[in-house]
Amino acid sequence: MGHTSWDAIIIGGGVAGLSAAQMLGRARRRTLVIDAGNPRNRFTDHMHGVLGHDGIDPQKLLARGRAEAAAYGVVIEPGEVAGVDDQGESMRVRRADGAVDVTRTVVVTTGIGDELPDIPGLAAQWGRGVLHCPYCHGWEVTGRALGVLATSPSSIHQIELVRQWSGDVVAFTAEAGTLEPDVAERLSARGIRAVEAPVVEVVTHDERLVAVRTADGSVHEIDALFTAPVPRLDDGFLAGLDLARAEGAIVVDARGATSHPRVFAAGNVTAPYGNVPLSMGAGSMAGAGANAVLVGEDGARAVAAERRNAHWEAHYATEEKVWSGRVNATFAGVAESLTSGTSTGTALEVGSGEGADAVWLAERGWQVTGLDVSATAVRRATEAARARGLGEDRVVFLACDAAAALPEGPFDLVTASFLHSWEPDFPRIEILRAASARVAPGGALLVISHAAPPPWAREMAHEHPAMLSPAEELALLAPDPREWTVEIAEVRSRAATSPDGEPAHLDDGLLLLRRTPAA
Repeated sequence: MGHTSWDAIIIGGGVAGLSAAQMLGRARRRTLVIDAGNPRNRFTDHMHGVLGHDGIDPQKLLARGRAEAAAYGVVIEPGEVAGVDDQGESMRVRRADGAVDVTRTVVVTTGIGDELPDIPGLAAQWGRGVLHCPYCHGWEVTGRALGVLATSPSSIHQIELVRQWSGDVVAFTAEAGTLEPDVAERLSARGIRAVEAPVVEVVTHDERLVAVRTADGSVHEIDALFTAPVPRLDDGFLAGLDLARAEGAIVVDARGATSHPRVFAAGNVTAPYGNVPLSMGAGSMAGAGANAVLVGEDGARAVAAERRNAHWEAHYATEEKVWSGRVNATFAGVAESLTSGTSTGTALEVGSGEGADAVWLAERGWQVTGLDVSATAVRRATEAARARGLGEDRVVFLACDAAAALPEGPFDLVTASFLHSWEPDFPRIEILRAASARVAPGGALLVISHAAPPPWAREMAHEHPAMLSPAEELALLAPDPREWTVEIAEVRSRAATSPDGEPAHLDDGLLLLRRTPAA
């Protein structure tokens, strides 16, 4: 609430995230990219090994990617994500600044950070004189004096790899442990000098790396130093989803799908040692994979909507009158406090039925639009309004599916009373979020629901989806506290009469939220 209900939110705006965004944007999906602005390669000015973009500044590539994605309607915003929550039909993305976004799918492309050895002078040269990938930077230092700083026994591969670019290689092997005889022999045979003393300083001159100093006091002159930092995955915000992992990385299939049906991932969070082209391709596949899930869900929802709409039309069409024609007492009690004077503003009622509440509002000065999926209910509501002397300038009723489209608004008051369905996949919360987006600044959202089955039907309650408390519904709606104030969230009882004429009471869930006035 306060944000668009997104089809996809991409967390991370590097090459993987923007590639996913481009695919989703071209698929006409409502897509948001939340970018913390710290890509892994931000420390270097040139990027290599990327076909068609060799030598380009990584920041220029990202700027081009952002512009391309934006051209397809993708929204890109700066920010950091604090958590992602599974809400069944949707995912809630909580930002570090308190903002909340709701989406049908999430694509995680936050990449990794590099934990460098704690050696004086090394971090300041990262991406300049201290390098990681010889495929990315080896050509530029071909034939020069190169060092390789081991960070673990697996660094032996990097040591031998760097030899491809120069015959003058010195390996600092302290963190690799004692070299196996066959390894030592192989390095020696290729002319790689092994130094066992730990490196204690990276030496620079005029901000350029010129040597490293080891613990034995020796100074080794080199032109560049390669090392493999420890990868740090920046995805702690996913902790609550319990995604499948292998050696810390998120496990995905060929489409980028994770173990969660609404979460995809690409780039270094799934392949810590992948380069830019690999991240681009994986991001593109993850975007397409997310869209494929959305397409399947769209089809299932369309079938469910057709069945649901037919059910409600039959519900009204097979009886002369379904409701009493009297305004709901809980609704009137709250709406009365919002009514003053003869002209109070515009109102939208979602699920207006035969129109009693909408007519009540119109008679108190509101200019009302009522929506319902049943053409019969809309006809009866219109007839009831006209019989009370209310013309189209006061109240109009429209037959439409609120799950598919709503009037643009804005409206000073948006209401939904007993917007329920017998189907477990009825998108009630999504409809209410969409309705909230139609509330004008300073306006109100009023939602009344069944907090419990009526006493005479509780033995059949198991046949229907669970009825949520106002607090539970509020948690699912996830209103942005910067844009909404919760004025009422409670259960209220009202008098009723059972089908056999006995007095009874019903429990109504009540939510009244006020949108922050415009600055």
